[in-house]
Amino acid sequence: MSSIRTTRPRSVLLASAALTSFVTIPAALAQQVREPLPRVEVSPAQSRKQAKPAGRDAQSARRVAPRRSATATAAPKPAVPGAAGPGQLQTPLNSNAVAESASRLGLTVREIPATVEVISAQTMREQGYRTVSEVAQGAVGVTSGDAPGEPAGFSMRGFTNSQINTLYNGIKIGPQNMTSRIMDTANLEAVEFLKGPASLMSGEGAAGGSINFVTKQPHTGAIRNEAEFSYDSLNSFRTHYGSGGSTNVQGLDYRFDISRSSLNGFVDDTYTKTLDVSGQLNYRISDNLKVWGAIEYREDRGKAYWGAPLVPVAFSGSHATSGIVSGNYVSNYNGTNLGAVTIDDRTFNTNYNVLDNRNVGQEVWLRGGFELKLAPDLTLKSQAYGYGAERNWFNNEIEAFNSGTNLVDRERFYVAHSQRLVGNITDLIWDTNIAGFDNRLVTTLSTSYLDFVRPGAANFPGDSVSLVNPDRGFYGLLTTQQQTARIDNEALSFEDRLKLTRTFALVGGLRVEHIGLDRNSTDKNGLEKVGFPYTKDWAPVTGRIGYTWEAVPGLTFFSQYATGADVSANNIFLLLPTQPLDLTTARTYETGVKHLFWDNRAEWSFSAYDIQRKNVYAAAGGMLLNIAGRQESKGVELAAAVRPIDPLRLWGNIAYVDARYADFNFVGGSFSGNTPPNVPRIVANAGASWRFFTPWPVEVGIAGRHVGDRYNTDANVVTMKAYTVADVYAFVDIPKAVFNAVDQARLTFRVRNIADKRYAIWGDPFYPDQILLGAPRTYELSAAFKW
Repeated sequence: MSSIRTTRPRSVLLASAALTSFVTIPAALAQQVREPLPRVEVSPAQSRKQAKPAGRDAQSARRVAPRRSATATAAPKPAVPGAAGPGQLQTPLNSNAVAESASRLGLTVREIPATVEVISAQTMREQGYRTVSEVAQGAVGVTSGDAPGEPAGFSMRGFTNSQINTLYNGIKIGPQNMTSRIMDTANLEAVEFLKGPASLMSGEGAAGGSINFVTKQPHTGAIRNEAEFSYDSLNSFRTHYGSGGSTNVQGLDYRFDISRSSLNGFVDDTYTKTLDVSGQLNYRISDNLKVWGAIEYREDRGKAYWGAPLVPVAFSGSHATSGIVSGNYVSNYNGTNLGAVTIDDRTFNTNYNVLDNRNVGQEVWLRGGFELKLAPDLTLKSQAYGYGAERNWFNNEIEAFNSGTNLVDRERFYVAHSQRLVGNITDLIWDTNIAGFDNRLVTTLSTSYLDFVRPGAANFPGDSVSLVNPDRGFYGLLTTQQQTARIDNEALSFEDRLKLTRTFALVGGLRVEHIGLDRNSTDKNGLEKVGFPYTKDWAPVTGRIGYTWEAVPGLTFFSQYATGADVSANNIFLLLPTQPLDLTTARTYETGVKHLFWDNRAEWSFSAYDIQRKNVYAAAGGMLLNIAGRQESKGVELAAAVRPIDPLRLWGNIAYVDARYADFNFVGGSFSGNTPPNVPRIVANAGASWRFFTPWPVEVGIAGRHVGDRYNTDANVVTMKAYTVADVYAFVDIPKAVFNAVDQARLTFRVRNIADKRYAIWGDPFYPDQILLGAPRTYELSAAFKW
């Protein structure tokens, strides 16, 4: 087999440009009393990250990817990611959190001229979010569905899949729809959502924004331990143990977590088992120098659910359901006309996958770095990282009803990933004064190098089975071929904040990067295919400019203009070498307000945005990719939370988006005016809880979610109908006198989907003949202890 690429020197196109801070400033302004930026202090490696591009793969020709890692970056003070800022309590919307994936300037959510949402570990526990997909479903305007081909797929502000960067401690490993895996939340400190084009922070691929998963970090102080256990009516269980604090060695702090889960699906013979072990050491050598190191091993193994087939209403008869899907459909796979379609109620729990199916992922992270104060106003941070992953899909993935035979046509697919990524991120933070105005400048140099080997199926065995009680059979003969990729990335970025007054600040940044891609593809005999090896280079320039104005204490207005860029195809292995592989560009205009008031008991935020993305590859249905001229998205988001009296807490959010394609014409038709798949116009969440302050404190709560109509493909012929679901819970805090060995003990009973609603949660555009259904009502009992 030939190698991925021929070794050759690369010219790196990196511009060195700094954000200039506004030439002339009236002297009167210069004399106003200003609030200086907090000094950057050497602090435990709390989670500073940046991302690099890489490649991952998608559905049936699917899966390939790179990943990144990160930690240190500019922070004004020690701040636990996802937690409130130094010395501050968590506010109702957690706007005191320092979201390090949204800015390297060490700013809180309220100080960033963009919409940023941080969901803390505390919120995850209270709302019962077990996986990152469930966390996303509670965020403002975000939807998610665990399609097996792209576990933890997300939709946000009209964009989906690889148009949203997924980061791990600030590091990107590749297109989300090729590298993501189902992840338990037990080892996470926070999940950060940055909305809109975000290439300044995480590089190529962030047209719709980015989602950052932050692992738990060491703290300085007494050792604290925690343990959690849960069990539900599907015989699923989760366990977690964590410990962290200061050791007997002066300046050495640690954190260690281990979690294990077995989540059973509501469909026959489906489950996911996860194992996550993570640890980090922070060592403060002196007041000016700190070093740190972290390691994580993550594993998931399961048998997958690929959806329920669309079936003609005429065939299902009395078993046809309403309120799940609607529309008329011609099968993308076998070409038969199904007419008006439905989900047959006899297929709710049916597994059409082969008996020997498997989905496996194993990942290892190694990260380490230092933080050095060179001078009172100058700090250097650097981290090196390595990431390795092995992934494997071995399934029957297509389930297409054939109206000619009244059987379900099936087709197998196999693909594996062997991914290796190494990189470095170095930040230089400079606090200075420009014409009497406080200024902070962060200069970041990042590099990453990714090797990706992707053995995949060269043949696709198929058969047909009955709709009800299918003979699942086995995979059959497997013949493989191989694809490889090397992705190199180098980037230089600048981010700056200039405080013109105590209440008004200009915030902006610029990123220049070089992306180099080398691909190769061989057939089942190991011979190179026509058009390979294939080489391509890009040099995108992206940035952000905006302001924040605290008109009155707690009330902040903001606006921004930001740009993004990404490789136009979400799967670098799906495109032929003859198809143009150009950069897609995105830009956004956004304005809004963030308000914290009533002695920190109430908070709300509002934003309005207009995003445009050009030169878009989109799935026409199945394995076909078309080029759409533009993708446009306009919308508003509103979130609020309040505690009017101590026992009562209320919260809610709503998002409206109008997303559509423009100039999307191709041979044989046009999708101009259509809505991208899995994008609802309206998403709303709301919740309430009441706490009884009794000797054994009890809290009861409810959380509801509404998701509007969505389409499963760009053709917009089948609608996944709107749905509303609700969860209820009650927990009791057991007094310390009962368990003297623990400081806190809590028992929780939770009912998910209390009305037992049947609904479509996600549609895979590459497999348009089937729909993924949401889970029915389940009951869960859990216990948590801290000591």
